[in-house]
Amino acid sequence: MKQNVKKGLLPYIMLFIIIITVVYFFNVMNQKVNNITYNNLLENIGEGKVEELTITPKSRSAIYEITGRLDNYKEKETFKVMMPLTDEVIERILDAEEKHEFDFNTNADPEGSSFMLILINVLPIMLLIGATFFIVSRQIGGASKSMDFGRSRAKLNVNNKKVTFKNVAGLVEEKEEVSELIDFLKNPKKFTKMGARIPKGVLLVGSPGTGKTLLARAVAGEANVPFYYISGSEFVELFVGVGASRVRDMFKQAKNNAPCLIFIDEIDAVGRQRGTGVGGGHDEREQTLNQLLTEMDGFGENEGIIVIAATNRPDVLDPALLRPGRFDRRIVVNLPDAKGRKEILEVHAQNKKLSSNVTFKYIAQRTAGFSGADLENLLNEAALLAVRRGKERISLSEVDEGMDRVLMGPAKKSIKYSEKDKRSTAIHEAGHAVIGIKSPEESVAVQKITIIPRGMAGGYTSFFEKEEKRHVTKTELLENIKMLLGGRAAQELILGEKTTGAVNDFERATKIARAMVTEYGMSDLGPLQLEHREESIFLGRDYAKTKNFSDQVALEIDKEVRKIINECYDGAIKTLKDNKKLLELIADKLVEHEVLTKEQIDYLVIRGKLPEEEQIENLPLKDLKKLAKVEEIKDYSTMTKEELIKAINKR
Repeated sequence: MKQNVKKGLLPYIMLFIIIITVVYFFNVMNQKVNNITYNNLLENIGEGKVEELTITPKSRSAIYEITGRLDNYKEKETFKVMMPLTDEVIERILDAEEKHEFDFNTNADPEGSSFMLILINVLPIMLLIGATFFIVSRQIGGASKSMDFGRSRAKLNVNNKKVTFKNVAGLVEEKEEVSELIDFLKNPKKFTKMGARIPKGVLLVGSPGTGKTLLARAVAGEANVPFYYISGSEFVELFVGVGASRVRDMFKQAKNNAPCLIFIDEIDAVGRQRGTGVGGGHDEREQTLNQLLTEMDGFGENEGIIVIAATNRPDVLDPALLRPGRFDRRIVVNLPDAKGRKEILEVHAQNKKLSSNVTFKYIAQRTAGFSGADLENLLNEAALLAVRRGKERISLSEVDEGMDRVLMGPAKKSIKYSEKDKRSTAIHEAGHAVIGIKSPEESVAVQKITIIPRGMAGGYTSFFEKEEKRHVTKTELLENIKMLLGGRAAQELILGEKTTGAVNDFERATKIARAMVTEYGMSDLGPLQLEHREESIFLGRDYAKTKNFSDQVALEIDKEVRKIINECYDGAIKTLKDNKKLLELIADKLVEHEVLTKEQIDYLVIRGKLPEEEQIENLPLKDLKKLAKVEEIKDYSTMTKEELIKAINKR
C-alpha cells in the first residue's frame, strides 16, 4: 500500500519541481541587465540618478560586482558593472548616499559558501537532468508495456491465507473427486510407476455461486503447489494471435513451476464451439482455443500441470475441449442440500455474533435453492441490519429480513397506497396461503406472508419444503398451480372483481402446465416429449424451442394446457369457499400487521387468534397438541399440559 502511494505521488512531485524550475528560468529570462562602464557609474552616482546599489565581492580577485537601478529604468531592469573598488569610489558612493538617500547594500562573497555555490550553479542543472530522465523513462516504460501484450495475464496466488478443504463446506462428493488430484500433485511418481495417467483437465460445472472457484483454490491449498488463476476473457484481445501467445506464455510459466495448477474461470468466454454461427466467426477466439487444445494435449508434454476450469454453460463448449486427454473429467457442483447449507452457514458465521435463538438448522430448512454465495450474502445482510439497528448480536429478525432482501430486495415501506389496494393485496396473498395450508401435500408449508412491497412485487407469500426432493409428482405440480392461482381466486371470491396483480402468477402457472403437457408427459396426449428448450450457442439462451409436432397437435397442446389451468382454478375456488372464514381472518390480520410469520400463521389456523392476543396457558390440551405437532416436538402425544406448555414456549 505504501509503495502504491509513493508511485502515485512521484509524478506530482516531479511536476511540481519542473514547474518551479520553469518559473525560475522564466523570471531570469524576463530580467534586463545593462552592462555599463566605470565612468558611467561614477557619472550617474554624482548626478543622483541611482535608486539602488549593491556591492558583491568576488573571491580570489580584487574585482567587485556592482548592481543596481537608475531612476529611468523600467521594472525588472538593472545595471551591472565589474570594477575594482578603490577608496575614491567608496568615498563618492558614501557621499552620494548621504546626499541623495538611495538604497545601498553590501553582500558577502556567495562563492565562499559551498552550499550557496551548489544551490545557484548545480541545482538548476540537476533539476533539468532529473526531469528529462523521468520523462524519457516513462516513455520507454510505456513502450515496453505496449510490447508485452502477448504475455500471460495469469496471476500466481501468493496469498498467505491458504484455502483448504476446511473452508469448503457442503461439497462432500466433489471434494472426494478432486482428492486424487491432490495425491498426484503431492506424489506424482506413485501414479507414474503404476502407468496411470492423471486427468490433465478437470471441468467444474455448476450454477453461479456454488463454490467452483473456492474448490479449485482448496485443491491448490491442500496440495501446497503454485496456483495460477485467470479468467477466460483475459485471453481475448483486439489483435488476432494475442490470445494464443498468452496461452503459450501461461503454460511456459507453469512448466517452470511444475507441479502446479492452472485455474481458468469462465472458460466458455474462450472455449465456445467453433463454427460460423450468426454474424461470422471470431478468429481471435478460435486461435486462442486452438492453442489451448494443443498445449493441453498436443505433441508437447505438460507433465505435472493440471488445468481446472469452471463454467455454468457446458453446452456451448467445443467438443474437442471435452475429449479424453483434455477436460476429460467433469465434476458437477450442485446447489447444496439442507445438510450442506447448514455446514456452509457454520463456515460463514465464524466471525459473526449470533443470538441464541438463531439456529443453522432452522435457516437451512428455509433456504432451499440458495447457493453458497447466497448464504454468505444472507448472513452479511443480517449483520449489516444488526449494526444499523444498534444491536450487539444478530437475531432471528435480522436473518429473516436478510433472507427477504436476498430473494426480493429491500422493503419499500415508504410507498403509500390506499386502504382498498392494501385490502386487495392482503386478500390476494391470503388466497395463496390458504391453498398452501389446506393442500393435501404436507411436504410444503407456508413460511411467511407480507403485503409490504419488495422489488416488483406488491406482496408475496413464501413457502418452504419440509424435506429435500429430487423428483416432483403430478399431484405436487397441480397443487403448485392451484397455489399460484389462489390469489386471483381469492380476489374474485371476496371482492367480486379481478386485478392486474396476478400477472406473474399466471406466467409461472402456464409454464408449469405447458411443461406437464409437452415435456413431462403428464396429460391425455400420452408420455411424449413434444418440445424442449433449445439454448442456441450463437443466438443466445432460450431463443427458440424445438417443436416435434404438427399444427393439429399444437391445438391439442393448447387445449390440454387450458384444461389443466381451468381445473386447478376451479379447485382453488372450491378450497377457498370451504375455508372462507380462514381466508378472511388471515386477510384481516395482514391488513393490521402487514407481516405474518410461520408461527403466527399456524396459531391462527388452530385458535383463530395471534399468540400475542391469547395466553398459551389458556389453550385446551387438544389445541396444545396441535401446536406441538406443528412445532415438530417429539413425544408430544404423551406429554402433560404443563410439559407441552413448557416445550412450546421453549421452541
